[in-house]
Amino acid sequence: MSNNMAKIADARMTVEQLKLEVNIERMMISKAAADLMAYCEAHAKEDPLVAPVLSSENPFREKKLFCEIL
Repeated sequence: MSNNMAKIADARMTVEQLKLEVNIERMMISKAAADLMAYCEAHAKEDPLVAPVLSSENPFREKKLFCEIL
């Protein structure tokens, strides 16, 4: 009996979630992809993965170690 009650409670929660989701405004995938492409192209110059940072400006560059013999 408790198994049926659990299934009913689970189904009610699913229905409530679906009622909430039905009002969400959707966007076409093609529109979302076009917006994403436009954003990436607009910010490509600022992205260090697309346009590498000059080594003189890179705070993460490897430090050169010099060995001196006294």
